[in-house]
Amino acid sequence: MTTFLKPNAAENRVAYLARLLERVAPKQGQEAFLKELGDRSRAIAQELAIPSTKEEEWRFTDLSPLLEVDFQAAVPVELDPIALTQFKLSETAESRLVFVNGIYAPEQSSVAGLPDGVVAGNLAAVSQKFGKISDYLGKQQGAREVFTALNTASLTDAAVVVIKRNAVIDTPIHLLFISTTGKTAIAIQPRILVVAEPGSACTLIEEYVVAGSEWCQGGTSPYFTNSVAEIWVGQNAEVNHARIEREAANAFHIGKSAIAQGKDSRYTCTAITTGAKISRHNLEIYQTGEGTDTTLNGLTAIAGQQLADTHSAVMLAHPHGTARQLHKCIVDDRAHSVFNGKVFVPKAAQLTEASQLNRNLLLSRKARADTKPQLEIVADNVKCTHGATVSQLEADELFYLQSRGLDPITSRNLLIDGFAGEILQKLPLASLGKRLSRCIACRTDI
Repeated sequence: MTTFLKPNAAENRVAYLARLLERVAPKQGQEAFLKELGDRSRAIAQELAIPSTKEEEWRFTDLSPLLEVDFQAAVPVELDPIALTQFKLSETAESRLVFVNGIYAPEQSSVAGLPDGVVAGNLAAVSQKFGKISDYLGKQQGAREVFTALNTASLTDAAVVVIKRNAVIDTPIHLLFISTTGKTAIAIQPRILVVAEPGSACTLIEEYVVAGSEWCQGGTSPYFTNSVAEIWVGQNAEVNHARIEREAANAFHIGKSAIAQGKDSRYTCTAITTGAKISRHNLEIYQTGEGTDTTLNGLTAIAGQQLADTHSAVMLAHPHGTARQLHKCIVDDRAHSVFNGKVFVPKAAQLTEASQLNRNLLLSRKARADTKPQLEIVADNVKCTHGATVSQLEADELFYLQSRGLDPITSRNLLIDGFAGEILQKLPLASLGKRLSRCIACRTDI
């Protein structure tokens, strides 16, 4: 591994980001609005630095290992079709967009199974059929966050899904981002734009994986995935969103999900995290109208010396909004989980109902969990709750199962499976739940 810059000094964090911006800057011509958007984001990023643990929002997540790697911009690679087989979902065989190292792979993608009322493809393809891309792309709040600005500064393409007004799409849409490992450490910058127009409904599967078996073993060189997903949920629209992160064991993954919900809209996110050496998911919900409903489900299963961080923020700015969040963590060996959830209820958000719960299961004495659920309430007519638990497998429960004839390993596995199953069963596809159940079993040796 090449040491790039010493990660301790603040000026080096600035210099590292500047060098990374230079590496990932677009080398080809862009449309006028993309160039303007990229230039603006590059100017924002040049005023920032890679965060350190001295910042409250990054207090438990040390990015120093990231700064030790000299990342290069990703270049197109050809992926053997056989390598794609293990990631296919039978329900999405004809409704799949595939990106390899962040670059669109049309030969691996297919949208032939999508009905009328939905447009899906990469940025160039959708722009020809939907002329309002510039009204949505890069327009979510939170654009000044350092990694979001870095992603936008390098933006040349994106996975784009547009659900037309009043269209109800039963076919799940699979957005598959495959990384490959080699001799060069690369920076991958996936981008997603989803527009669900008023009265529409759809199901999205957003998945990050690595080709081959490297997610368990670590690849030849580390890589860095910095993803941003913008989801616009129109008035009375519904989006059921599953986000799966299964990166390589030596990878770095930082993801942003920014969701804007219109009046009477419904949004559900089920996020599963099992991979990467260091991972972070920033989930931000902006309720922009009355009567919005938000459901957030999360499951983190990590082992070894992994660090997985989930930061969520729900901004309830209008009356009659509801928000429910349940995030679970299974932590083994020397792994470290972080959860920081925020719910903001200003004075205008009267008659709001919000609940937030983080449950952590530690499977070893050296496993660590840091949890910080937060409510910031100004409105006086609300119903809001929050809580967190950190526990180990109960000796009484293990004894009970063994007294019924189960061996110790089976008893342990059954309890872990039950803990994870509450989240996995909320996934929109049963086949995906079964696949991830096996994946989590591998991570926790069950």
